[in-house]
Amino acid sequence: MRGNIGQLMQQAQKMQENMQRVQQEIAAMEVTGSAGGGMVNVTLSGSKECRKVRIDPSVLSDPEMAEDLIAAAFNDASNRIDAASREKMAGATAGMPLPPGVKLPF
Repeated sequence: MRGNIGQLMQQAQKMQENMQRVQQEIAAMEVTGSAGGGMVNVTLSGSKECRKVRIDPSVLSDPEMAEDLIAAAFNDASNRIDAASREKMAGATAGMPLPPGVKLPF
């Protein structure tokens, strides 16, 4: 019985180390989202800090459309980061399902 607890603790420690590594990888990545067929691009870091915004000059003639496209591009990048984070964290947790509502990285 004691060996099982020791083995379980080793597995938990390894999973924690993997999760920390993955969190660092996620924070270091950059993802670009786009909208309007590439007329607006927003690049976010893995921690969702805005790194770059590129707007086609033709979009600026309609401020309301520009606002909508910027928001859509930001949301696209954010969704891509979330998807990549889930994929990387699934590998770090060895496919162990997390309880509903638990979002990683913390």
